[in-house]
Amino acid sequence: MHNQARKNPFFEPYNTPHNTVPFNRIRLEDFEEAFIEGIRRDNELIDITVNNPDKPTFDNTIINGDENRDGYYDLLSRVSTVFFNLLSAETSDGMDALAQKMQPILTQHANDVRLNKKLFERTRAVHLHHRRLTQEEKKLLDDSYDSFVRSGALLCDEDKERLRKLTEEVSILSLQFSQNLLKESKAFTLHITDEQQLEGLPDTARDAAAQAAKERGQDGWIFTLDNPSYSPFMTYSTRRALRQQMYMAKNTECIHDNTENNLDICKRIVNLRREIAQLLGFKSYADYVLKRRMAGNARNVFHLLDHLIEAYKTTATKEIDAVERLARSVEGKNFQMQPWDLGYYSHKLKLRKYNIDAEMLRPYFELSRVINGVFGLANRLYGITFKENKDIPVYHPDVKAYEVFDKDGSYLAVFYADFYPRTGKQGGAWMTEYQGQSIDRRGKNIRPHVSVVMNLSKPTDERPALLTLGEVETFLHEFGHALHGMFANTRFESLSGTNVWWDFVELPSQFMENFAVEKDFLRTFAFHYQTGEPMPDELIDRIKKSRNFMVAYNCMRQVSFGILDMAYYTRRDVFDEAIIPFEKKAWEKAIVTPQLPDTCMTAQFSHIMAGGYAAGYYSYKWAEVLDADAFSVFKRHGIFDRKTAQRFRDCILSKGGTEHPMDLYERFRGGKPTIDALLRRNGIKKNDSKK
Repeated sequence: MHNQARKNPFFEPYNTPHNTVPFNRIRLEDFEEAFIEGIRRDNELIDITVNNPDKPTFDNTIINGDENRDGYYDLLSRVSTVFFNLLSAETSDGMDALAQKMQPILTQHANDVRLNKKLFERTRAVHLHHRRLTQEEKKLLDDSYDSFVRSGALLCDEDKERLRKLTEEVSILSLQFSQNLLKESKAFTLHITDEQQLEGLPDTARDAAAQAAKERGQDGWIFTLDNPSYSPFMTYSTRRALRQQMYMAKNTECIHDNTENNLDICKRIVNLRREIAQLLGFKSYADYVLKRRMAGNARNVFHLLDHLIEAYKTTATKEIDAVERLARSVEGKNFQMQPWDLGYYSHKLKLRKYNIDAEMLRPYFELSRVINGVFGLANRLYGITFKENKDIPVYHPDVKAYEVFDKDGSYLAVFYADFYPRTGKQGGAWMTEYQGQSIDRRGKNIRPHVSVVMNLSKPTDERPALLTLGEVETFLHEFGHALHGMFANTRFESLSGTNVWWDFVELPSQFMENFAVEKDFLRTFAFHYQTGEPMPDELIDRIKKSRNFMVAYNCMRQVSFGILDMAYYTRRDVFDEAIIPFEKKAWEKAIVTPQLPDTCMTAQFSHIMAGGYAAGYYSYKWAEVLDADAFSVFKRHGIFDRKTAQRFRDCILSKGGTEHPMDLYERFRGGKPTIDALLRRNGIKKNDSKK
């Protein structure tokens, strides 16, 4: 049998360009074997460290874990990275089953490391007595010590055991939550066979729906809950009953009486996290989380959210009133607007006020041109270039792999881009890494392999992939995270790239979104896909004018999510209320439209249940204050100003988590950020003569 000779690709050098993951050689059965062997090697390295007869030092204790990643001892992190990235981007029943099997084993191993007494004692010894350290070494030492303490190293044995059980249960439930949501989301389709039912829908939406039906071997048109299908349907369909059907399917995910129901899972996750925090000496889970955030504590988070409600809510209410007035002028004065009407009528109002609409812009946003525009922007700002390399293996034919070169022509990073929705892919958009940046013991700079995963409009038989302006912004957002990863230039991987506090991580991404409506940027790539004509000036002016349409409503929506998140995680007592009524009451002060009794956000709120944003959803608004403030510097010096961009790269993008984020920001800005730039950008505060 030939099979005997085959080696697990994780166990040998990859022998690929830049040591990229050999996706083409990896099989499902390789993962489990590599996980088990990776855990064994990890334990071996820990044994070597804790049984070292020499006095504990920074070099033989702290760095050992971070710098001993030379292909042998980094097996576990390599296989985990590949597996969990694919679990989000390209999963299968086999992957899902393996995730269920491995999650408790991996969590148990992580707990074994974090609760290892000898390893903690050595770390504590170094924390108390060490040689003179560089800023970055000191940060690594503080983080290592802090990580042990936050993981229960100071607890008695009985409490450690309790903590272990709690964390294992949270990790299993978070995985269950995600798998339920993906199944429920992909299970729904709206299948239309009567063409009249498509009334109002633009050709792009019809073509995509026809394509979706064809791919499933069916006649007619199929609409799904994936954003490129859902969003145009809710905006354009004249069929109110169908909009209601789509809306209710989307907003009742995981609350039905079936195996994908997430309500009890959410309740349990909230309680487990509270218990973990209290076991570690914190009053609530939010207190535990915010100790390592720029916000610092819950009071500062509420201060920001309340400030935003005060600044935006009145305007948001007026925005909704204006939409309602238009709806009544069309439908009659007794018309009661429902949530499935908001997208439809607000679009009509926008069209009336600014004569602008997502479909008008699509022909100018053909994907390959947008890619050139985004890469070109990075080139103008930072001098970097992208070159597709078809020899780099990818995990799906849709994925493109690029080599990235720095302004001096040296190799900087590998960049993967995965653009379209698929059945095995979670909704939304995210950036991740297959290899983080670090400098090894021999002084070699290991460059990062960064990936951006999105769910953008697909090409159809009739036309290429034409994006909405919102999708262009999404691309810029994730690309901002990617630049943060690609420019990483620190010694230790655990401090490099996007390994920063979560209310800082959104700054580089949201900062990039600002370019989407800048005429000088649009001029570089927004050409009509058929005629090659540039986007007309007056259309760009209408984009600029309409930029703040419904801005206050959208702000309140984000604030409501932030408040809901804090409502769960600032709790100090057992949470045993029914989720749906609790949710309605919790975010009430930020809500400006009537709430439906039988819809629920919590059961599908991945960010705070499974995605690491628990007690951290406010981060988007926190970082928005920073991004508006930072972009105002570029506006002053010119949006393509190389010097300002270099300072942004040097002070923020390349520094990772090596210093306190506010120190990094102030070094770039030359002072503290204020909320003024955001209020001005959103038209809430009029531009004054200052700056």
